[in-house]
This record gives sequence, structure tokens and C-alpha cells, in this order.
Amino acid sequence: MVKADSLQNKFRLLWPHLDERTRRMVAATEARQIGYGGISKVSRYCGLSRVTITKGIRELEEEPLTGGRTRRPGAGRPTILKQDPELAQSLEMLIEPTTRGDPESPLRWTCKSTRTLSKELTGRHHPISHEKVAQILRQMDFSLQGNRKTEGGEDPPDRDAQFRYINAQVRRALSAGIPVISVDTKKKEVIGNFDNAGRRWRKKKSAETVNGHDFPDPSLPRAYPYGIYDVGRNRGYVNVGTDHDTGVFAVASIRGWWRFEGKRLYPQSGGLLITADGGGSNGYRLRLWKRELQKMSDQTGLSIQVCHFPPGTSKWNKVEHRLFSFISSNWRGEPLRDYETIVRLIAATTTAKGLKVICRLDRRQYPVGLKVSAEEMATVNLVPDKFHGEWNYTIHPSQPS
Repeated sequence: MVKADSLQNKFRLLWPHLDERTRRMVAATEARQIGYGGISKVSRYCGLSRVTITKGIRELEEEPLTGGRTRRPGAGRPTILKQDPELAQSLEMLIEPTTRGDPESPLRWTCKSTRTLSKELTGRHHPISHEKVAQILRQMDFSLQGNRKTEGGEDPPDRDAQFRYINAQVRRALSAGIPVISVDTKKKEVIGNFDNAGRRWRKKKSAETVNGHDFPDPSLPRAYPYGIYDVGRNRGYVNVGTDHDTGVFAVASIRGWWRFEGKRLYPQSGGLLITADGGGSNGYRLRLWKRELQKMSDQTGLSIQVCHFPPGTSKWNKVEHRLFSFISSNWRGEPLRDYETIVRLIAATTTAKGLKVICRLDRRQYPVGLKVSAEEMATVNLVPDKFHGEWNYTIHPSQPS
């Protein structure tokens, strides 16, 4: 007869050194040696259930497992994502128009509850519980957040409706083969031996030495990187200006993208969709921006549709978190001593998802203070959309006189 103290001590010494399968097999071996009542006795002293020990006894009579496995392959039900391969894409499409938060963060914040998402997915023939929705969202790097304002002041009217409108216009254009670009000017950079935030790998005690102060000085040269992100092809084009960030410069950058990239990638397209911020050199109130777009439309023959993000929501523009954030990450800790350094660092920016970036230096002069009269604006062939025509409009080539 096996003594209870001896059996308990054996399990106490062995258990920390065994994995799930070997514990099961040891317990099954002891139970078989004891005979009648052995399963209950071993279960009482080792902590495994009778069912587990019974399973171990059956496994003793089977072929040994290979490759260090603890269970035989094929056990368990397939995951819900394997049973329904379109589920993850449907969930992503459902959330994308209303994603909230800082786009440069590793996490994206969604303002829809898991119960709401579960109900909508089930209605779209993807039955799923709200607990499983939460689990999949965490796997997709989403995090559900409460009410939180990330911009000062009140949200403009129809803010979320404009997000949904932009999303619908982008989807329509992409499905029709029309190029969609997201544009904006990145933060201007002072050229010189100044500190650049971030760190990079170097030999110990060999850090770059930079100026101790970087007070703003009007005499210092500056770079104005204007970015064009091709939403459909995951490609970036950056025009680095050296003069001023004006409406003329913004449209010149877009015209450069069309000349070097767009015309080659979209030879059959007669239109272009631009998503832009509500302010800056491409703001919806800026007459100069619209006049220059009219010139580009006349030169290229393109009908240019523009959708502006509401004021205070520029971080939601895709150029920010699909192009600019990776440029900042690529040149972190690297002093921007000259224009060549900036151009080379931007052009070398890549991502795991295949982002490619073209960068050009623009040394042309763009004077400030240009005014566009009401008479000039009257010549712009601008057609406002029915929904918020001040934010959404199309500029067609001028009608022949």
C-alpha cells in the first residue's frame, strides 16, 4: 500500500519541474500502480481532477507525442476568425469612419461600445458576442476609451457627420479608380546643428553634439515639408519648400505629385479627390488655395474634389498618421543640419506595410500677402456639395469662353 505522506511528498517535489502533460502522465502512472481507488487517491494528493487523470491513463496506451507538444494536434474548435475570415475586415470597416484619438499612438480609440458593434456585426451575418468583439479589438490594437476631449474648445457642428461624409467619398472614389490623396504641411523645421527629439543606436559615449540652444531666429533657414499621401497605393510624396508655406506652395506641391507620380499611376483618371485640413495653406476659407486649384484643373484637365476636415481635427487626416508620423520616427535623434539631410531622411522612410516615399527639394520663392479679389474668385468654376458646401466642393476645368 502506498503511504499518503510518501505520495504527497513525491508530488510536492516533482510538480514544479513538470509541464501539463508530464504531470498528467505521472499522476496516471501512480493511479494505475495503486489499482482500485487509485484515481481518487492520486487526485486528492496531486490536485488534478479525476477526469484529467483518466485522460492520462488513456494516453499511456497511445503513441508518444513528438516535438515537445503537451497535447495532440487538432484539439479544440477553430477560432472564430478562422470560421469567419471576413469578420476582422468587417469590424475594421465598421469602426474606421468613427475612430477617435491620437493617430500617432500605437493604440486607436473607438467611440462605439462592444455591444453596439456586436449587434451591428450580427445584423451583417457575422454572429459574435460582445466579449469576443472586445477580445478581437484588443488583438487589432484598439482600446475603448471614455469621453475625452483632445482639442480645445467645442466641436464644430456636424463634426462626426463630416467624418462619415469624407469616408463615404473616399470609398466611392477608390472603387471608381479615382486617386485619393491626403495633404498637409508638416511642422516646419529649423535647419542647423540643433537638437532633434528622440534617440538612436550609437556606440557608448558617442552621442551627437548639437547646439545648446535653439532659440527661434528669423535669419535661420527653415524647411516646409508638404506631404501628399496616396491613400489607395500607400505611397508618399513630400515637397520640401525653403521659402514660405502659402496656398501657391501647397498647390504647387500637389501639381508636382501629379506630374511625377499621379499621371503615371492613374493615366485614365479624369478626377482627383483631396482630403485636407480646415486651415493653413490649404484651408477651406483661403481664396488663394482655390484659385491655384483652378489653375491646376485647367492645366491637367482634372475635376478636383476637395473634402476638408472640420476645424480642430487635423490629426485625423491620414497624411498625419500614415506618413508624417513615420518620417518623424525615421529621423528621430538626427540633427537636421542641411536640406540634403532632410530630403534623404524623408526619402528613406519605409514601413512594414510597404510605404514608399519620394521627396524633392523646392527652392522656388512663394511670396506672402497675395490677395485674390472677388472678381477673380468669380472665375473659379467651383461647385459646392449639398452637404456643407464650404467644406466639400469640386473645382472643374474652366468653361471655354
